[in-house]
Amino acid sequence: MTAVVLGVGGGIAAYKAAELLRLFTESGHGVRVVPTRSSLNFVGAATWEALSGLPAHADVFDDVPGVPHVRIGQSADLVVVAPATADLLARAAHGLADDLLTNTLLTARCPIILAPAMHTEMWEHPATQDNVATLRRRGIVVLEPAVGRLTGADSGAGRLPDPEDIFHTCLTVLQGEAGDLAGRRVLISAGGTREYLDPVRFLGNRSSGRQGVAIAQAAAARGAEVCLVAANVGIDIPGGVDVVRVETTTQLRHEMLTRSADTAAVVMAAAPADFRPAQASRTKIKKDGDLAVPEIVLVQNPDILAELTSQRTSKQPVLVGFAAETGDDAGSVLDHGRTKLERKGCDLLIVNDVSQGRAFDSPDNEAVILGSDGSVTDVPHGPKIALAHALWDVVVQRLDLA
Repeated sequence: MTAVVLGVGGGIAAYKAAELLRLFTESGHGVRVVPTRSSLNFVGAATWEALSGLPAHADVFDDVPGVPHVRIGQSADLVVVAPATADLLARAAHGLADDLLTNTLLTARCPIILAPAMHTEMWEHPATQDNVATLRRRGIVVLEPAVGRLTGADSGAGRLPDPEDIFHTCLTVLQGEAGDLAGRRVLISAGGTREYLDPVRFLGNRSSGRQGVAIAQAAAARGAEVCLVAANVGIDIPGGVDVVRVETTTQLRHEMLTRSADTAAVVMAAAPADFRPAQASRTKIKKDGDLAVPEIVLVQNPDILAELTSQRTSKQPVLVGFAAETGDDAGSVLDHGRTKLERKGCDLLIVNDVSQGRAFDSPDNEAVILGSDGSVTDVPHGPKIALAHALWDVVVQRLDLA
C-alpha cells in the first residue's frame, strides 16, 4: 500500500482536502493527514481521523514516543499539501520546522507536491513568487493555482486546483512520469472553431475539447509550462494551465503562430473548420415568408498545422497533429492518416477512427500515434488522460534525442 501524507494548510480551501483524501483512500492508498494548527480552525482533527483511520496531529509533541516529526516523512511515498498557504510556502522555502507538517517536509525523501491557495495579491507578491521558485529549484512540484472565485466577492488567480486534478497529478508523480517536461514550454490547442454566418448562426463541429484539455493537464502534471488555446471548450480547464480563449479558425491561427516560438512542443488537438463563409452577415439572416433560401459561399481556411511546419527552422518544436478519420473506398483510417502525416509535415499524428460517432464528447478514446520516422504506437481504449500521457511519452523521447 502506498503511504501518502496529506498536509493541510490553514486556508478556507482546507475543506476541499477532504475530497482529495477520499480519492486517495478509495483508490487503495494509505493516507496520514498532517494538518497545521491554523487549519484546524477550518476542519477539525476528528474529521481527518474519521476519514483516514489514522491520528491527525499538528504538533511535534503529540505522540512523542513514536517520533512522528521524523518517522512520518521517512516512511512516506508521497507528500502532498493542499491547500498550501502563502505562510506555509514561505516556511517550507526557508526550511523552518515549527510544527509537524514542516518537520515532515524536511525529513521526507519522497516526491513532494504543493497545491497553493490564497488571494491573488498574495500569490502574485514577489516574496511568494521567490519562495515558489526556490521550492521548484529544489525539485518540489508546486502547482499553479486555478483562476476563479475566491473568498467573498473576489475572483482571480489563487483558487485551489480541483481535488481531482491534484489527485491525477499525484498519480503521475507516483508513476515516475513527473518532471520529464520540467522547464519546457508547450503549446496546445483544443476544441472546435465556429465560423459565423451571422451574429446568431455559425458552422461548427462536434469537438468538445476534452482530449486537448487532457493533454494540457498531463503536460502540467509532468512539469511543463502549458499554454492552452481553447476554441469554444465547454468543460472545466484544470489549474496550472495558461488559457487563451478563441472562437474562429482565424483567431486560432493567429494565437498558434505567434505563440509557437521558443516552445518544446506544439499539439494541434483543436478541430479548426476547413471552410468559412466568404462573407458573414452583420445582421441576423431572416426567414421571411416565401423568400428564397440564401446561398452560402464558402472559402477554405488556412492549414494551421502546415503553416507551423513551414515556419519551423529547427527540430523544435516537436509538432503533433490530430486526424479524425473514417475509412472509405479509397483506404483505411490508417491509410488516410499516413497520407495526412506526409502532407502536413508534422512529427507525430494521432489518428482517431471517428466512425459511428466514436471519440467525440466522450471521456474515453483510442488512437494510433504515427511518427514521421515510421514509428507506430497503439494506444488502447481507455480514459483520454491515458492517451495524453502516451503522447507525452513519445514526445519526451523525441525531445531527449534532439
